Amino acid sequence: MNTTDTSKRKWHRWLAAAIVIGALVLLYRAFDLGQVLTLAQLKASRDDLLGLYAQEPLLTSGIYFVVYVLAAAISIPGAVILTLAGGAIFGFTTGLLLASFASSAGALIAFLVARYLLRDVVQTRFSRQLAPVNEGLQRDGVFYLLTLRLVPVFPYWLVNLLMGLTTMGAVRYYVVSQLGMLPATAVFVLAGTQLAGIQSPGDVLSAGLLASLVLLGIFPLLAKWVVTRMRLKKIYAGHQPPKSFDRNLVVIGAGAGGLVTAYIAAAVKAKVTIIEGHKMGGDCLNYGCVPSKALIRCAKVAKELKQATRLGFKNVTGEIDFAAIMQRVHGVIQAIEPHDSVERYTALGVQVLEGHALITSPWHVQVTLASGHTQTLSARNIVIASGASARIPDIAGLSESGYLTSETIWQIKELPKRLVVLGGGPIGCELAQSFARLGSQVVQVESHERLLSREDPEVSQLVRTALTADGVEVLTAHQAVGVLTLDDQSHELIVRTQGQERRLPFDQILVAVGREPRVKGFGLEALGIGLTPQRTIQTNAYLQTIYPNIFAVGDVAGPFQLTHAAAHQAWYAAVNALFAPFKRFKADYRTIPWCTFTDPEVARVGLSETQAKDQGVAYTVTRYDLHELDRAIADDATTGFVKVLTVPGKDKILGAVIVGAHAGDLLAEFVLAMRFGLGLNKILATVHTYPTLAEANKYTAGQWKKAHAPQTVLAWLERFHRFRRGRPQKA
Repeated sequence: MNTTDTSKRKWHRWLAAAIVIGALVLLYRAFDLGQVLTLAQLKASRDDLLGLYAQEPLLTSGIYFVVYVLAAAISIPGAVILTLAGGAIFGFTTGLLLASFASSAGALIAFLVARYLLRDVVQTRFSRQLAPVNEGLQRDGVFYLLTLRLVPVFPYWLVNLLMGLTTMGAVRYYVVSQLGMLPATAVFVLAGTQLAGIQSPGDVLSAGLLASLVLLGIFPLLAKWVVTRMRLKKIYAGHQPPKSFDRNLVVIGAGAGGLVTAYIAAAVKAKVTIIEGHKMGGDCLNYGCVPSKALIRCAKVAKELKQATRLGFKNVTGEIDFAAIMQRVHGVIQAIEPHDSVERYTALGVQVLEGHALITSPWHVQVTLASGHTQTLSARNIVIASGASARIPDIAGLSESGYLTSETIWQIKELPKRLVVLGGGPIGCELAQSFARLGSQVVQVESHERLLSREDPEVSQLVRTALTADGVEVLTAHQAVGVLTLDDQSHELIVRTQGQERRLPFDQILVAVGREPRVKGFGLEALGIGLTPQRTIQTNAYLQTIYPNIFAVGDVAGPFQLTHAAAHQAWYAAVNALFAPFKRFKADYRTIPWCTFTDPEVARVGLSETQAKDQGVAYTVTRYDLHELDRAIADDATTGFVKVLTVPGKDKILGAVIVGAHAGDLLAEFVLAMRFGLGLNKILATVHTYPTLAEANKYTAGQWKKAHAPQTVLAWLERFHRFRRGRPQKA
């Protein structure tokens, strides 16, 4: 999107608005409406107005309607007087129709003017603060707007302007305003029919009448509460809660989401039980983050040994002992296990049960222990954190091939000579590169047009180049259609692209095409807890299922399959479960970072350039290449870049991607900046240690500053310094 065109449109918008508002103000002053729209003037002119209405009913009605619309549109004083005038001149029925529709039309104009002039600026400037407001208005806006309209304590003109800054639709706003302002309008029109007895506008709103209108305004909220209670009663029908609960919280699953939930509950002295059916620590510790990073470390050393001559070493050799490497991988798991162990969480005050959990009611969980015995726990709240498992595609012959997944590959003892990796996502790329560096002949098959399809194309291409350099044969846009098993040790994967078939021989095949949430076997079906199209448990913004006391976090809840995202959700679920209705929070995903630990690493937070284009978000790109960074040159790690998206003309960060060594570590600075609304100027003003890779973030901010330097000011400064050079310095 062209920044210049955007600026021109904004300028034209403000100019047009200024002309319209100026014209309305001139009309207001020309007709001296401030003096006309008074109760005294209305009473003095009542007979003349009635005579005019008798002679020219349509003209009088039209003038009244237009004046009322203009008064409401530009929020000038006098709406009360005009409403009284409607009853005094036209009688109750006609006066109510004219005043009601005129006030709603004027309100809509004020609403649209505020939206046209200010909404984009306000929503952009305060996007983080307004996100929950927008979400609430989208869900319950009708109830709250109706309440504001029904209670005359709130100035209608202020409601018009503030609502124009939100995302509420104009049609919905008009309809609700038409209905909401009707009772108060009727009161004032009726009072206008008895104009002689009114000494001031305050006489219309007696204490009793005002109280009645306030109660009427609260009605929509009461109605919403009643509807919610009825819905909950229907949801919980057939389930009888216990008279008391054994514990405050039961957590199903001891992965990142479950452990953090239990930890928080124990920290605030709640009674909590966590149930795990397999291994403490979940997928991350046992099959995912921890073992894969341990393997990546070994593979990186193997690569460095091969390239040692570039660093000045001679005759460097290193024989791969794959069994020893896998032993080290398991050693790393064992070293971290105490952090997630039964002993640690028991010491923290968490009851840990090892067994299978089945939710039998919204407040009861049946646990089948390893011994075969069962027990039933009652809890005020339940958190499901059951994780995910490897997705297995429906490919003919795959099940007979003895395929591996990211869960089972850690059990192999010998390095596969020929390895096929099925999938081009983060898991597939990380493991394909690692096994290639360790000596396997790796072919990676991806059905999409490129690897890491969620990243920008340039990022995908850079990663593909790196994998190819390490010996991986990358086949994108190839569809796996079948597996042939020739004997116990020899197999072939049949792939198809553009109508052509190819056979890929392999000794082992790794299936890494994604992960599926574990949603079966926990009793969700019997309780009617629904799933999303992605097969995750359906939750609201507070991570609640259809039962407000049953929550879901982590891979089983989505939208991310990331350990730190699960931990992030766990805080919200724990707090919402333990402290609602007194306090609760909507889960905030705006600054969730993620990283693919290939070499180079790919780390990102916020919008990518592809996403910004798809969503129509205006942005400016600032890029800094690592081959210019001193520390990257010294470390022989010059592959990669830092790319930041900002609001056009501003340093506000919309997203950042880093490709390069330690990208996941370097990204934290941008995550912090986005989380707390810090722009690139703040990063530029921060002192970074020299020489470090983190300086790349500062230099990126410097690139932005250079591109946005005020050229006019600099030209004047150049003249100023030229002037000073031509004058002798005085003592």
